Amino acid sequence: MERVNVWTTYDAQEEQRALALGKAYRAFLDKGKTERECAAQAIARAKAAGYRDINEVESLNPGDRVFVNTMNKAVQLYIIGKTPMEKGINIVGAHIDNPRLDVKQNPLYEDSDFVYLDTHYYGGIKKYQWVAIPLALHGIVAKKDGATISFVIGEDEEDPVVGISDLLVHLAGSQMEKKGALVVEGEDLDVIVGGKPLAGAEKEPFKAMVLSMLEKYGIEEQDFISAEIEVVPAGKSRDFGLDRSMVLGYGHDDRVCAFAQIEAIFSIQDTPNVTCCCILVDKEEIGSVGATGMRAHYFENAMAEIMDKAGECGDLKLRRAMQNSRMLSCDVSAGFDPLYAGNFERKNAAYLGRGVCFNKYTGVRGKSGANDANAEYIGKLRRIMDDNNVHFQTGEIGKVDNGGGGTISYVCAHYGMEVIDSGVPVLSMHAPWEIIDKADLYEAMKGYRAFLLNA
Repeated sequence: MERVNVWTTYDAQEEQRALALGKAYRAFLDKGKTERECAAQAIARAKAAGYRDINEVESLNPGDRVFVNTMNKAVQLYIIGKTPMEKGINIVGAHIDNPRLDVKQNPLYEDSDFVYLDTHYYGGIKKYQWVAIPLALHGIVAKKDGATISFVIGEDEEDPVVGISDLLVHLAGSQMEKKGALVVEGEDLDVIVGGKPLAGAEKEPFKAMVLSMLEKYGIEEQDFISAEIEVVPAGKSRDFGLDRSMVLGYGHDDRVCAFAQIEAIFSIQDTPNVTCCCILVDKEEIGSVGATGMRAHYFENAMAEIMDKAGECGDLKLRRAMQNSRMLSCDVSAGFDPLYAGNFERKNAAYLGRGVCFNKYTGVRGKSGANDANAEYIGKLRRIMDDNNVHFQTGEIGKVDNGGGGTISYVCAHYGMEVIDSGVPVLSMHAPWEIIDKADLYEAMKGYRAFLLNA
């Protein structure tokens, strides 16, 4: 059941649509290197498309469009359909957080004429990949009076960048003998942010110089306590490959699926038969925990609010709606890499350029922690994809005993709804720079739109 490379099936017009979507995606990726930045983009587009804040709406009717904002880190988009929500809605859900380095609450220190920010890595990373590359700071500071300051340093061509030093190879004999997980350890991921003293400063002059730079943004040292500052790779995404068929960028996992979802739901102009929902969530990379992770109740609470305003109030109707719903948990899959072929089972691997991927189950080894979609649901999805000329494939995350991974699917399956993982294959997943194929992005967008309108 080998799937063909999608590029071989496109005519000139279809190929141009795929390339145009890839260009738009790159712009989204470059403006959204944090979950807050992605959420802000989604909300701005929603407002421009006529979506209203659920808190400003008293009643809802078929055709109405609303959004729900959770702490500026998670967003839900809804188009109210003609069918009562008690019978279920169609949901696509992706996460917008990424592996990165988070600046600690007491981070700034001076050592040997350098100034550092102490960090704590977030999500699964190979720590050695984060040294000796240009890094940027994306952050928000909450002041005691309730005001907030947002800033980005390192993305503009005229900005300085920061980074983490590495040991020169001439002295790295012992380092090179360590296991990969220990080549660079977590407490060594401290970011150099300065190396020049402030004239006239009597105490810690190098640190004083950095603090004077931060004063331009209205930031004091004590403000780190109530700040969220993320250290991410500096620079824009790029077309990848001489044929420009791919995209190299930071954060494909899982912003490529988030972008495909957004494009899918915003492309729906008419009133759908079934209510459509697009969810963008936080904290997936650390287990979907916390107030903005999928395991929190904000999705369920939003559904209760929306159903009430649509005249479908009541706990039983809400429970039925959640159980009767259908969902695509839109998260990336491991793309087959011939340079590391021994880690994949070729027949059941996802390949770049062969369309959107469906993972019946994820989990670790013996499917631990997995959602395992039922056959009847997959059969229905096959029909939807084929009827709408969507190229798709199936896959697993590597060989059975090699590891695996998780998504938000098991959280939503908790309600009893039908859920399956579906996403774009990625090379170098969780590296500072990842690779996706533009054709897979295009097919994902088509597939998510077809699902929202036909599931």
